[in-house]
Amino acid sequence: MKKFLLSPLSLLLISAALAIAGWSIYRQFNQTTPEQQYRMQAVEQGDISQTVSANGTINPVTLVNVGTQVSGTVKKLYVDFNNAVEKGQVLLELDNALLSAQLKQDMANVEIARASVELASANEARTRSLFNQEYASRLELDTAIQAKKAALSQMKLTQATVEKDRANLAYSVIRSPVSGVVIDRSVDVGQTVAASLQTPTLFKIAQDLSKMQINSSFAEADIGKIRVGQTVRFTVDAYPNRNFQGSVRLIRLNPTTVQNVVTYDVVINVANPEQILMPGMTAYVSIAVTERRNVLFVPNVALRFKPVEKSGANTKPRSETAKPKEDKRDGFSGRLYVMRNGQLLAVPVKLGITDNRNTEILSGDIKAGDQIVTGDAQGGSTAQTGTQPMRMRMF
Repeated sequence: MKKFLLSPLSLLLISAALAIAGWSIYRQFNQTTPEQQYRMQAVEQGDISQTVSANGTINPVTLVNVGTQVSGTVKKLYVDFNNAVEKGQVLLELDNALLSAQLKQDMANVEIARASVELASANEARTRSLFNQEYASRLELDTAIQAKKAALSQMKLTQATVEKDRANLAYSVIRSPVSGVVIDRSVDVGQTVAASLQTPTLFKIAQDLSKMQINSSFAEADIGKIRVGQTVRFTVDAYPNRNFQGSVRLIRLNPTTVQNVVTYDVVINVANPEQILMPGMTAYVSIAVTERRNVLFVPNVALRFKPVEKSGANTKPRSETAKPKEDKRDGFSGRLYVMRNGQLLAVPVKLGITDNRNTEILSGDIKAGDQIVTGDAQGGSTAQTGTQPMRMRMF
C-alpha cells in the first residue's frame, strides 16, 4: 500500500485554516450583542414631586421663661422637671427676711409721716386763726400752709415705698404665669439668685406639649418655593421608621448670614397628640414644593451615562436628528441613550423637576416603555471618554 506524506508547508496551511474556522465559530456563538453590553431600564410614567430639605429643632409653641424680680436665697422648692403646673401655682419661695424687715421699716416711716401731717395741720389751723385776728402775718400763714403740704407729700412718699416693699415681698414667692409642664429647672434649694442687672431664669414652662413647632432654616435658593400652608413631612432620630407631618405657619423675613450663606427661618406647626416629640429633637424636614402627575420620568443615573465609543457598527452611538418638542415650561437640556433596532441612539430631551432620584422628561423622542441605558453591563454606571459625567442641577 502506498503512503502519502504531507509536507511541512501543507501542515501549516491546514492548521491555519482550522484555527480560522474555529475562531469564526467561536465568534458566531459568543459575540456580545449591543443589548448585552449595557444595563437597561424602561421609561416610566407616573407622579413625581420636587422637594426642598433642611434640618430644624422641635420646640414648644409657647415656652415661658420664669424668672425673679428680686434677689434672694431659694428657701423652698415645690416643683421639679416634668411636673405639670397650673397658672398661679407656687413654684418656689425665696428667703424674705430682708424684704419683711424693709417693709416694717417703711411702715414705721409712714407713721412718722402721718404724725408730721397732723402737726402741720394743727399749726396751719392755729396760724390761720391768728391771721384772721391780725395777730399773725401773711408770711407766717403761707409758711404754715407750705409745711402742711410738705408733710402730706412726705406721707404719700412713704406710703408708696410701703407698696413697693409689699410688691417685692410678694415677688419672693414665684408663681407659674401659665398652665403647662416644667421642662427646665435652673436652681436648687439654698442657691442665691441675683436680679441686679437682668432677670435670672429659674424655670422653663412649656404651655402645651400637644402642639409643637419646628424652627428650621432654608437657603435663599429654596425659600422662594415655600408658601404658608404647605404640607411638611419630617423624621426624627428617636423614631427612624416613622414619618411625621406638619404645615408651614410662618416664613420670617429676617435673614441670617453665616459665611456669606443667607438663610431664612421657617416655622412649622406640628401636632403632637401622643407627646412623643420632645423639645430639642432634631427634625429632618422635607417640603414638596412642586408636584407633577402622569408624566414621563427617568432615573438620574441614565442622564449621567455616557458610553465609550467602540469599534463596530452597532456599538458606536448615533444621534437622533429629531429635536425635543416645544414645551412652555422651563427646563434644562439633557441626553438619553436608547437601544432601538440593535443600535444605541443618543436622544436629546428637555428635563423638568427632579426628586433627586428621578427626573421628569418634558419633551423629546421618548415614550413610556422605551429601554434607556443606565450603565455598562460590566458594572460601571457611567462609561466616559476622558470627560466629566453630566451634572444634574437639583431644582
